[in-house]
Amino acid sequence: MLTTCLFSAVSNEVPEHPCVSPVSNHVYERRLIEKYIAENGTDPINNQPLSEEQLIDIKGAWPARPSIPAILKALQDEWDAVMLHSFTLRQQLQTTRQELSHALYQHDAACRVIARLTKEVTAAREALATLKPQAGLIVPQAVPSSQPSVVGAGEPMDLGELVGMTPEIIQKLQDKATVLTTERKKRGKTVPEELVKPEELSKYRQVASHVGLHSASIPGILALDLCPSDTNKILTGGADKNVVVFDKSSEQILATLKGHTKKVTSVVFHPSQELVFSASPDATIRIWSVPNASCVQVVRAHESAVTGLSLHATGDYLLSSSDDQYWAFSDIQTGRVLTKVTDETSGCSLTCAQFHPDGLIFGTGTMDSQIKIWDLKERTNVANFPGHSGPITSIAFSENGYYLATAADDSSVKLWDLRKLKNFKTLQLDNNFEVKSLIFDQSGTYLALGGTDVQIYICKQWTEILHFTEHSGLTTGVAFGHHAKFIASTGMDRSLKFYSL
Repeated sequence: MLTTCLFSAVSNEVPEHPCVSPVSNHVYERRLIEKYIAENGTDPINNQPLSEEQLIDIKGAWPARPSIPAILKALQDEWDAVMLHSFTLRQQLQTTRQELSHALYQHDAACRVIARLTKEVTAAREALATLKPQAGLIVPQAVPSSQPSVVGAGEPMDLGELVGMTPEIIQKLQDKATVLTTERKKRGKTVPEELVKPEELSKYRQVASHVGLHSASIPGILALDLCPSDTNKILTGGADKNVVVFDKSSEQILATLKGHTKKVTSVVFHPSQELVFSASPDATIRIWSVPNASCVQVVRAHESAVTGLSLHATGDYLLSSSDDQYWAFSDIQTGRVLTKVTDETSGCSLTCAQFHPDGLIFGTGTMDSQIKIWDLKERTNVANFPGHSGPITSIAFSENGYYLATAADDSSVKLWDLRKLKNFKTLQLDNNFEVKSLIFDQSGTYLALGGTDVQIYICKQWTEILHFTEHSGLTTGVAFGHHAKFIASTGMDRSLKFYSL
C-alpha cells in the first residue's frame, strides 16, 4: 500500500497527483513532468525519450498539501479565537472587580453604621446614668426655709429637689394622649361646619386696633395668646415687663400683671382655669391668677433667659426652653420642676418649645438651626429636622397631629410630615422677611405667620389667601379666634389688632 512517504523526483515534495515513469521508474508530480516532457520529450533523470502516454498514475489517498493562504487563515482564526476569549476574560474580570468594590463599600458602610449605633447606645446609657441622679439636684434661687412662701404672694416657691417623672405622671400623660388620639380619629378629616370658609377669610380686613395695653415709653408687644375656651380673652406680654389680659368683647383690660424684671417674651392661657403663664429673660416662669391679678408661683427652672413656653394638654404641666440649653417639665400645681434635660452633643441654646397636640412628644428649636423632637416619657431626642439656616424663631404643630411648621432667620417656613420625618413643603418668602410667630387654627385648616407682616395660608394647598401689612413694625404674634371668626395680631408698634369681615 502506497503511503505519503513518496516524494516527487523533481520538486522533492509529496506529489498531489503522483505518477511513475516506466523509463526511469521514478515518481513525479504529473503537472511538473508533463511540462518537462512538453519542453524536452525525455525523462529528466536518464534523458531517455518519454511521452505523456507512457506515464502511469499511482492511485491512493494522498493528503492535500497545505497552502500558505490556508496556513495564514488558520493562524488568523486561532488569533481571533484567542482575542475573543481574552475579551471575555477581561469583561468577567471587570464585573468581578465591580462586585468586589460594591461588597467592600457595603461592608464599610455597615461598619460605620454599627460604630455610630454603638456610639449612640453608649451616649444614651451615659445620659440615662446622668439623668437618674439628677433627681437629687438642688434648684438654685429657692426660698430659704426660714421664709416659707405663701401661695398668692408672688414669691418664688421652694422647689427643693427635682421630683422626676413618676410612673403615675407617665400614666397620666399616656391616658390623656389616648383620649386625644381617639377624639381625633372620631373627628377624622371633617372640617367643622362653623369654620370660616377660605373665600370668606380672604375678605378679612382690620376692624380694630388697640395701642393702650402696654407702656408707650418701652414700646413693643412681644407675645400673644388667646384663651382656648373663650377666644375673646386675649393675653399679651410686653417689652415693658408686664402681662396684660384683655377682653375683646368689652374692649377692656381685665388685668395687668406685674412682677417680671425683664421683658415678657412668652405667654400662655390655661384652657379651663383662670390662670395664665409668662416667661422672661429674667430666667423665671410666673403663674398668675387673673381674678386676683397676682402671681401665685414663680418657677425657677432655668439659669438663663426662658425662650419658650408650652402648656401640656392635661393643663397640669408646663414645658419651657432656655438659653441655658435645657428644657424643663414642671408641675403647675406645686411649682416643682419634674425633669430637666439637655442635649449634651449639641451644646446649643434653645430658642422655642412646643407640645404636640397629644402631649407625648414635643419640639424645640435651637440657635444652630436644628429642630429637635423629644419623647417626653423617655426624655430622649427621637428625631432631628435639619434644613434651616439661622436660629429657629418659631415652631407649631397642627391639630391633625401630622404636620409641623417651623421658621428661622432664613426667610422661609418649612412644613414637615411627622409620619415620614421629612420636609414636604417649603414656603420661600421675600428676601429679609422675618418670621416671629407661627400658628395653625384649631381645625388645622389654616396656617398663620407673623413677622415682617401677617400672612395666612390654606393648608394642603399651602397657598396664601390673606396678607396684612397694618403693623408699622414687626408683627410679633398672631392667633385665630374660635372657628377663625377673627384673627388677632400684635406688633412692635405696641398695637393689638383684630381682623374679620
